[in-house]
Amino acid sequence: MCEATVYLEDEEGLKLYFDNVDKIFPGEDQLILEDIFGQKKIIRARLKELHLVDHKIIIEKTK
Repeated sequence: MCEATVYLEDEEGLKLYFDNVDKIFPGEDQLILEDIFGQKKIIRARLKELHLVDHKIIIEKTK
């Protein structure tokens, strides 16, 4: 499978934010994440790192 896990990075480290993510839609100062079941989450954040082999995406909140 090609879905990824999204982690939110903050001062305390990485925290699981959303699992089985299939699509990411960038918006103005926000990301729209959609999983393989069609569930969506919107967060004011930016992409920080993509680890494609590990299916891992790291985001951080924007101000």
